[in-house]
Amino acid sequence: MKSVKQHSPLSRLIISSLAFLLFFSLNLSAQEGDAANGEKIFKSVCAACHKLDKKLVGPALQGVTERRDQDWLIAWIKDSPGMIKSGDKLAIQVFEENNRLPMTANPQLSDQDIIDVLAYTKGDSAAPVAAASQQAADPGVELGKAVFKANCAACHKLEGKLIGPELLKITDKRELSWLKLWIKDNNALAASGDKLAIEVQASNPAAMTPFPQLSDEDIDNVLKYLAVGDVEQAVASSASSTDQEIFDNPGFGVLPTLALTILAFILLSVIVAATTNKKVVEGEESTPSMLKTMIFNPFLRFLVIIFVLLGGAWMVFGYLFQIDVNEGYQPIQPIAFSHAVHAGDNKIDCQYCHSSAKHSKTSGIPTLNVCMNCHKSISEYNGALFGDYSKEDLDNEIQKIYDAVGWDKDNVAYIEGFEQKPIEWVRIHNLADFAYYNHAQHVTVAGLDCQKCHGPVETMHEMKQFSPLTMGWCIDCHRQTEVDMTENGYYKNIHDQLSKKYGVEKITEAQMGGLECGKCHY
Repeated sequence: MKSVKQHSPLSRLIISSLAFLLFFSLNLSAQEGDAANGEKIFKSVCAACHKLDKKLVGPALQGVTERRDQDWLIAWIKDSPGMIKSGDKLAIQVFEENNRLPMTANPQLSDQDIIDVLAYTKGDSAAPVAAASQQAADPGVELGKAVFKANCAACHKLEGKLIGPELLKITDKRELSWLKLWIKDNNALAASGDKLAIEVQASNPAAMTPFPQLSDEDIDNVLKYLAVGDVEQAVASSASSTDQEIFDNPGFGVLPTLALTILAFILLSVIVAATTNKKVVEGEESTPSMLKTMIFNPFLRFLVIIFVLLGGAWMVFGYLFQIDVNEGYQPIQPIAFSHAVHAGDNKIDCQYCHSSAKHSKTSGIPTLNVCMNCHKSISEYNGALFGDYSKEDLDNEIQKIYDAVGWDKDNVAYIEGFEQKPIEWVRIHNLADFAYYNHAQHVTVAGLDCQKCHGPVETMHEMKQFSPLTMGWCIDCHRQTEVDMTENGYYKNIHDQLSKKYGVEKITEAQMGGLECGKCHY
């Protein structure tokens, strides 16, 4: 008969204690949020209505865990409509505070998913801090990167096929001595009968340029770079919180003007009451109270009526003047196109994309063919991150262009028979139909920079309407802008006549007829 060894009470206690500690540690780790995973969930589920640092459709969520209990937040995110129906006071309060906008329930999220999202809203770094890299330790890697960009980047990328194959970690696939001979003169290497060189040439129909001008040290540095790639830590760039204001000439202001008007009315009332507050009763003068005189004086009652009518008309007129003044309008676009990256970091001229601005009334929306001039060979984003986007997010934004035009980035070719789809951009600047504006007149004839009206677009990640575009704003510009006619013989006679008429050396656009109604309204 087989004997069974019994555990002593002490050993059973130790085993139970260890099991409890293991369960407790696992449970504790489950409650700790993974900010990196939370960022991915936030961008796929929450980013349509929320941002961390400012209000979008819903409120800003940064630091929300400091304002609300975690258990309540988990229940709210999972089923906010159900909490409101159940009569939860805080849920009803939040619903009312956000203009009764319903929040979508997310029953598909687990508790741990929501804890991860909440960890991300705390501002915890989603990217681990990079250790000191080989690139930082070996200056040859940085030198190799410069040589690669100057000589190799037209045909190769580190990751992904371009004209030639990707080269990251190529040193793990080929011997260094062979790679040096191949880079120096691949044709000579193949002509010598090297089997690998002949095989590589046969598998890549595009001939590779030889580089006899590169020194052995240059090639060594390039191979060091290809071995490690771009390992520097990406640093998120933050957009400036305030933009430079143009035409920022604040007037006296509506409220101070209204206050002075009311003060003047009260002062006039007191003067009128003081001069009419005496009356004769049975041969004797009596002095009624100032307040009584102000209430029952017919002139003052008439003055009050006039003041109310004029003040009301003035306030209504001022309110109506603000209709369709969309300064600061910043809609969400179908692709996260950044002017700061294209016009700022990469110095792309505005008229490369908006080419019709110098020839026609409108500036034009660039076709996707214009985008593909560059993005045939730029399929990933390697610049500084911005907003709440990760590198993966921005790579996916570029992919949206490929999905619209039917570009196969792996085979570097358009998909045959693909039905292209236009990108439906949201218009930002929109003048009234009764106002005529011509871009060519301002860009080509007047020589104005785009920033004059559109602001510092080279600093804007998300494009917005910078100027009010009101008639008063245009008129102020015409009054201030001097017209340079010295380089245009057609204007010389006009300039001389107007200079004598106004007694100035340079005339303004307003003096040239820029205030005539028919120029913009005809």
